[in-house]
Amino acid sequence: MRELVIGGARSGKSALAEKHARGSGLRVVYVATAEIRDAEMERRIAHHRARRPADWGLVEAPLQLAAALQANAAKDTCLVVDCLTLWLSNLLFAGEAARQAEANEAINCSLLAAETDALIATLPQLPGWITLVSNEVGWGIVPMHPISRCFSDEQGRLNQRVAAACDRVTLVAAGLPLVLK
Repeated sequence: MRELVIGGARSGKSALAEKHARGSGLRVVYVATAEIRDAEMERRIAHHRARRPADWGLVEAPLQLAAALQANAAKDTCLVVDCLTLWLSNLLFAGEAARQAEANEAINCSLLAAETDALIATLPQLPGWITLVSNEVGWGIVPMHPISRCFSDEQGRLNQRVAAACDRVTLVAAGLPLVLK
């Protein structure tokens, strides 16, 4: 099973993904993409850690997500990837994309392209249950800043590609799930 759980910030998407993982009957491994870069992010990560069961495994994959999934996927395992949005942000700032957007250049980031292509190619090959969490960022206004526009565009493209590769896609709004696929 490949599943994408998508929604806005604080919509309940992570809680739904974790609920599905608990109900899968499989061993669960949480694949975290966030990195602690400031006190606010440290609090967010602590909140997520506190609500997860102690017997869940943890893998940190801020950049090389496809490799982490390949290394940890198994028939008896449910991987919860939380979240693609932070992973994409990490890729944008680790490579050249953010600098290119700031300089008003065409985005040509080999790290971003290689890692997103690797994820899309890897998903169908993985054993077990894979649940990916991502933010829907395209329902607001077009951002004013070039980096923000680049991020919004890339997030939309990534979400479309992941949704196409998944068996089920669920939109979460106000804690309520709506199955789209």
